[in-house]
Amino acid sequence: QVQLVESGGGSVQAGGSLRLSCAASGFALSMYSMAWFRQAPGKEREGVAAITYTDTTFYVGSLKGRFTISRDNAKNTLYLQMNSLKPEDTAMYYCARQRLALSFLTPPLAPENYNNWGQGTQVTVSS
Repeated sequence: QVQLVESGGGSVQAGGSLRLSCAASGFALSMYSMAWFRQAPGKEREGVAAITYTDTTFYVGSLKGRFTISRDNAKNTLYLQMNSLKPEDTAMYYCARQRLALSFLTPPLAPENYNNWGQGTQVTVSS
């Protein structure tokens, strides 16, 4: 059974950092392209960053340089390092797995390319 469990969210002040984790089970993380999405209250879900099964990374332009996606295949865990956080980064953050193994569906941050989602972890950034 595929399962994704996010952790690491919390409340921080602007300028602070958080590292989100996504523990995967029921499949080998190394075989799948993965991504982080976020959704703020009253807003649509948006892609944040993606990483292919061959470790190529993609970012939303506005977040590149502040956020870093990575994976530890030995631990079957996906990460999102978030630095220089801003109040507008406040949202529920979700990790997601693409539909097909050993492939990379494009566009990299199109939600329809992902069919397994975690329950989310809340990030709140205060000014």
